[in-house]
Amino acid sequence: MKIINPFNKDKDKDKAQLWEMLVERDSLAFANQDWEMVKDDFVVDHFMGIHGNFESNPDLWKISFPNLELYKAEWLKQAKEFANENWIEKPIDILIKVTYLDYIEISGNKALLHKKFSGFAEKINGEKVPFCWQTIYRCVKVNERWKISGFTGYLPLNVTTKGFVEYPTKTSPTRSSQHITAGPYSPVLKVNTSNIVVISGQASIDNDGNILGDNIEEQTELTLRNCQKQLLTGGASFNDVFKVNVYIKDIKNWDRFNVIYKKYFDDPKPVRTAVETGLIEGLLVEIEMWAAVKN
Repeated sequence: MKIINPFNKDKDKDKAQLWEMLVERDSLAFANQDWEMVKDDFVVDHFMGIHGNFESNPDLWKISFPNLELYKAEWLKQAKEFANENWIEKPIDILIKVTYLDYIEISGNKALLHKKFSGFAEKINGEKVPFCWQTIYRCVKVNERWKISGFTGYLPLNVTTKGFVEYPTKTSPTRSSQHITAGPYSPVLKVNTSNIVVISGQASIDNDGNILGDNIEEQTELTLRNCQKQLLTGGASFNDVFKVNVYIKDIKNWDRFNVIYKKYFDDPKPVRTAVETGLIEGLLVEIEMWAAVKN
């Protein structure tokens, strides 16, 4: 998977540097079990890591990493376990797919970042592993370089839940069926919801309005990431999506589109409508979604 920094290095140098540290470099290091890649990204003195235990109640949070050495040991342990799983996708592709870092607040030489993990990965045996939590990082700028001074992690993605993926809002009727040539979608869904989150059509466009991606695979990945980013602002994720509309420029790219699309949705997959249509020059696909969430 192509790694693209959503922040412009010329116009938004600080945010671009923070994203590179906490998403690109951290993911590459974790996937390769290589602490050396990230060892200089921390402020050793006064470092503290808090484990949220996937609970929204702060009374249940614990200082699990009072120093960097303890965090390093846990980081390496988790990296080894992750690398040894029999994933269908490459570990680095999984990490980039499920990691989102769009909210960054900077005040002087201090920064607060919300890194979110949302999605799932599939093992060769068919087991699907959910990613559904967030970490809040505290960073400080030292000699023109941003470093991590601490974090509060393993927090539920949605403060109203325990943090693990569930599917309470949509079910597929047991008697529903579809033709054998159907793609990765459900023919029928029953939706139980308190709130509906609707996002406008998203495309492979960055914050500065630039169209990214040279082919249907790259544009589909980036478009879906933009969809997830918008869903997360409304307290939803791909797991909550029940309806998808796809607008594709060339229907000949349909099979290639589906290869990427199905990696982002677990069962029951959303119902879906797709049409071939004209799009803004340079765009190959546009996607809009409806999601159901409970209070």
